[in-house]
Amino acid sequence: MLLHAVFFHSFQTDKLEREYWDLATDIAVEHTVLDMGLHIASLESDMLLQNRLAVLKKQAGKLTAEKLYRHFRIEQPSSKAYREWRELCHYDEHIYWERKEELTLSQTEWRKISERVKADLKSFSKDKNNAESMEENLKEATREKYDYTDFLRRFMVMGETIQTSDDEFDYIYYTYGLSRYGNMPLVEPLEYKDANKIKDFVIAIDTSASCRGELVQAFLKKTYQIMRQGENFFSKINVHIIQCDNEVQSDTKITCPEDFDRFLSSGKLRGFGSTDFRPVFDYVETLKQEGEFDNLKGLLYFTDGYGIYPGQMPDYDTAFIFLNEDYDAPDVPPWAIRIVLDNDERQFT
Repeated sequence: MLLHAVFFHSFQTDKLEREYWDLATDIAVEHTVLDMGLHIASLESDMLLQNRLAVLKKQAGKLTAEKLYRHFRIEQPSSKAYREWRELCHYDEHIYWERKEELTLSQTEWRKISERVKADLKSFSKDKNNAESMEENLKEATREKYDYTDFLRRFMVMGETIQTSDDEFDYIYYTYGLSRYGNMPLVEPLEYKDANKIKDFVIAIDTSASCRGELVQAFLKKTYQIMRQGENFFSKINVHIIQCDNEVQSDTKITCPEDFDRFLSSGKLRGFGSTDFRPVFDYVETLKQEGEFDNLKGLLYFTDGYGIYPGQMPDYDTAFIFLNEDYDAPDVPPWAIRIVLDNDERQFT
């Protein structure tokens, strides 16, 4: 129960399939208990559990609750396998996890505890092998998460849109005119309003052999759906989707939502060589010099991260985006933003 709390398992139940989340958290905790080698917590079934965990680790990767949950969502366990895992790992009930108002410690307080445990493990742990599972789960638990929609606002610019501006309309003068002169209001609402929306924008796609087509499609669809849901596009937009491996392979210009729909349905990936990020930045700089952008706010670069980064910082925001299976991708340059995007939710870290 204590490990569930330290790993934030009870605070992450929203929008999750509880059957798989409960199973994943139980397995992650029992794996950690085994790694800790506590004699007081030993069971007769430990050897069987060790063997099962070794097989599961080959299939799912690291045995954290988050990794296991994503694995079970894709490779759904059979009813028999589910019962066997429950018998081996289910030693506490989760029925009170949703009653957060009854918790003595808040998530913020548990985060402080988790951060302290993580720091103590690095400083005082004598056996690093026994602490590996604990460190992996704490790394997942304490990872900062943000809303991808909020992040995209970085790339918005102020502009006018054809829409009645209720915020700048004075109802006092309007109603006074109607009462004083009949059907003659003294003021009428503005037919336009200022709004922050996306206009000039670059999406770069790493088409090297390691970036598979379905991953690229998932990233583009997620980005596009968020933009459309929030009506974040101006009626006239200038978005460039650039495909590049070790050289620029194509540049698709998007000027309206219909162009984006067309690219998602019929666009083809080109390249599949090695990865070099520099050609994209050189190409974007050429477009700027040619007057292609009025106010370029930023560039999103979807990649696995294994390539040659430019040595000079551009004069616009840059984010290198990885999907959740690439948590261990190399660090990006200090002037860039590193994002790990979750497939299932609009969250990133």
